[in-house]
Amino acid sequence: MSDLINKIMDYWDARPCNLRHSKSEIGTKEYFDQVEQRRYTIEPHNYKFAEFNKCKDLRILEIGCGIGTDAINFARAGAKYTGVDLSNESVKLCRKRFEIYGLQANIFQADAERLDEYFRYEKFDLIYSFGVIHHSPNPQKIIDSAKNLLAHDGELRIMLYAKNSWKNFMIESGLDQPEAQNNCPLALTYTKDEVKQLLKDFRQIEIEQDFIFPWIIEKYVNYEYQKQPWFECMPEQMFRTLEKNLGWHLLIKAKL
Repeated sequence: MSDLINKIMDYWDARPCNLRHSKSEIGTKEYFDQVEQRRYTIEPHNYKFAEFNKCKDLRILEIGCGIGTDAINFARAGAKYTGVDLSNESVKLCRKRFEIYGLQANIFQADAERLDEYFRYEKFDLIYSFGVIHHSPNPQKIIDSAKNLLAHDGELRIMLYAKNSWKNFMIESGLDQPEAQNNCPLALTYTKDEVKQLLKDFRQIEIEQDFIFPWIIEKYVNYEYQKQPWFECMPEQMFRTLEKNLGWHLLIKAKL
C-alpha cells in the first residue's frame, strides 16, 4: 500500500465513521441500535437512497461498510451481502454487529482500488458506497473495478461529496472541516459534470443533491439537537430547497 493509503487506513482505524453515535458500550446491541437510530434520524436521505426494501435476494457489494449500519439493513432485507472496508477496526465492529443480530455476510478488510483482485469470478446486482470513494487517492480505479464487477443490468449507487455545496463553501472559508474528526487525510469533492466524467462508461446516470447539517456542534456531540440560529428561523420548505441545491451529498445511481 502507498503511504497515503496507509495514512487513510490509520485515520479510520483510530475512529471508525459514526463510532460516537451512541454513549453505550461499543459493540453491544444497545450501542448498535442507538448508532442506527442516530444515523437515519440525522441523515434520512441515506435510508431512502439505500432502498433496503428492494434488496431481497440481490447480490450486494458495499464499498466501505464501516461499522455496518447500512450493511445490517441490507442483510435484514434478505440481500446476499458482501462488505469491504480499508479500516480493519471498522471490519471488526461490522462483523461483531452481524454476530449480535444473528445474520450472515461476507465482510473483510480490502483496498477498494484493487477490487478486481478480490472478486475475480463474482458479479453483483448492486454495488453500493455511501460517502467512501471520495476518500480514495484514485477514485477512478474504484469505479473501473466496480464496472467490471457489475452483473448484467446491475446498478452502481454511490454518494460523493458535492463541490458546489454549503459545507464546502464553509470548508474553503476555514469555518468547517469535511469529517467530524480532525485532519482527514483526503476528502475529494465533485461537481455534477465531474461525476459524469468519473462515470464516463456508465449510462442512465441520475444525480440528486441533499443534506445540510443544521445542528450546533457543541450540543450535537452531547446528543442534544438544537439548530444553528440561521437554520432554526428558516421555513422547512426553504431549508429543503437549500439542501436540494447546496447539499453536501451527491446521490448517484448509474447503470452500464
